Amino acid sequence: MMKAVLCFSVFLLGACSLFQASPDQGLAEEAYAPPVLTAASFAQLPGWGQDDFSGFAQAFSRSCDRMAKQPAERAFGALKDAGTYGDWQGACAVFAASPQNDPRILRAFFETYFTPYAVSADGESEGLFTGYYEASLHGSRVRTPKYNVPLYVRADDLVMVDLGEFREELKGQRIAGRVVGGNLKPYESREEIVAGRWPHNDKVLVWLDDPVDAFFVQIQGSGVVELAEGGVMRIGYAGQNGHPYYAIGRELIKRGELTKDTVSMESIRAWLEANPYQADELMNANASYVFFKELEGEDGGPMGGEGVALTPERSVAVDRSLMAYGLPLWVDLEAPAPASARLQRMMVAQDTGGAIRGAVRGDVFWGRGARAEQMAGAMKSKGRYWALLPRRVGAQ
Repeated sequence: MMKAVLCFSVFLLGACSLFQASPDQGLAEEAYAPPVLTAASFAQLPGWGQDDFSGFAQAFSRSCDRMAKQPAERAFGALKDAGTYGDWQGACAVFAASPQNDPRILRAFFETYFTPYAVSADGESEGLFTGYYEASLHGSRVRTPKYNVPLYVRADDLVMVDLGEFREELKGQRIAGRVVGGNLKPYESREEIVAGRWPHNDKVLVWLDDPVDAFFVQIQGSGVVELAEGGVMRIGYAGQNGHPYYAIGRELIKRGELTKDTVSMESIRAWLEANPYQADELMNANASYVFFKELEGEDGGPMGGEGVALTPERSVAVDRSLMAYGLPLWVDLEAPAPASARLQRMMVAQDTGGAIRGAVRGDVFWGRGARAEQMAGAMKSKGRYWALLPRRVGAQ
């Protein structure tokens, strides 16, 4: 998906992705320093012996299942120190054959087959970690006076280009557009699509009851729609119009409507509701638009950029141009309020987003529901992490 759910700091300064917040959106505006890996011991990992690994085995198994389908000789993503998929497939096979409900066994597995490496960039080992969650929306499969805000499916003429397939130095970067006269031209902006000034007004997936919710799910990239006719529809990222993401929280600060201290998802939503005649203009300052598809039979969660279902409190979004999907990561982060203890646990890099940039950067998926919303909304934490690599590979 590439940021399938709701991330809060995107509204502020574009700091978080889009759950699948969201998808890669155009070229990065800034070059980021590559990660530097420094070998460490498990004894150096803060809290290593305290994690109960609840949910982790499920998350890592999903990544291992994907790895098993890859050619053994293929490079393991953008992180060159991580070796090839063949280097990981053996460890994953051992993991699959091991009991996965005992934290002592899981710790012993990693201590036997993996080495932790502290991740830094430009001499900095500490970075920003935000949170995101999967929101619930209200909608209908048919248009009614109440449900009249469309979310569109991806049209056939949208061409999305992974620039990494053409240039190694552009790995993880994308553009999108429409082919006109044999040339790729920019696609319509959010303002044009929302106003109906594009050729595909009939490509509606579902109708929502709130334009602000429709805007936020553009940032999220996925969600669950509670249908007026009964049942639910899980929607996921299907494409993006190629326009760069712009955080409307930043725009409100620029206009003097909010400050860095007062901006939040709640304050942005309150401003939009209190200023309905200016809301469209503000939301259109972000030209990015995400298209959706209905997800059938998803296994327990929204899909992350890796192509596997995300696991609450165990899946984390990273900068895919620098790191790699499937990496087990030991994190040591400030906990969002009201929690007081630090977050020290195993997670798996399973998602990404257009605003997740930098080697020491992460966006923690908190799941769905009131607690997930609270934790994600409060998370703007300093922290660090260690990448765990099979003993056959690693920084040389």
